[in-house]
Amino acid sequence: MVLVAVNYRLLPKVEINECLDDAAAAVAWVFLEIGKYGGDKRKIFVSGHSAGGYLTAMIGLDKKWLANYQTDANEIAGLIPFSGQMISHFAYRDMKGIGNLQPTIDEYAPLFHVRKDAPPLVLITGDRNIELFGRYEENAYMWRMMKLTGHAETYLYEIDGHGHGSMAEPAYHILEQHIRKILGKPVDNN
Repeated sequence: MVLVAVNYRLLPKVEINECLDDAAAAVAWVFLEIGKYGGDKRKIFVSGHSAGGYLTAMIGLDKKWLANYQTDANEIAGLIPFSGQMISHFAYRDMKGIGNLQPTIDEYAPLFHVRKDAPPLVLITGDRNIELFGRYEENAYMWRMMKLTGHAETYLYEIDGHGHGSMAEPAYHILEQHIRKILGKPVDNN
């Protein structure tokens, strides 16, 4: 397994388009260069936590971001956001004068880009009662909308007893099991 960890410029120092472009540039670089590091571009999974989960969903569902780098988002083997926002990101909404509790779904929301032909999507959140601002419910709605479009490989997990930050560690097991499943390898059901 080859792991590529990347970063991106942050709001409010830049516009949201720049954050999304940074994420797309990084994923496109991996497609172009991973073979040099023993990786296989047919087995690239994209994952991130919180804002990284939001970026994961956006660049995997809104194909224009990777298309800017001559990369097809459908070539991603799987999208596995950890506690990602599925509505427009709260920092973007804040920059527009929209409060944290005012849900917004526009072109900067993964929910705006639901589509049947997307890569497999594994949505993982913490406990709905201690997660951020309805994060579980956003992900549940994304799961439902993807299913309604006919996207068979959308999965939703809620990690009971874990909040936004602590949900990441137990989520790694889910990530690993879905990678194995998507690649056709044996799954450890323990």
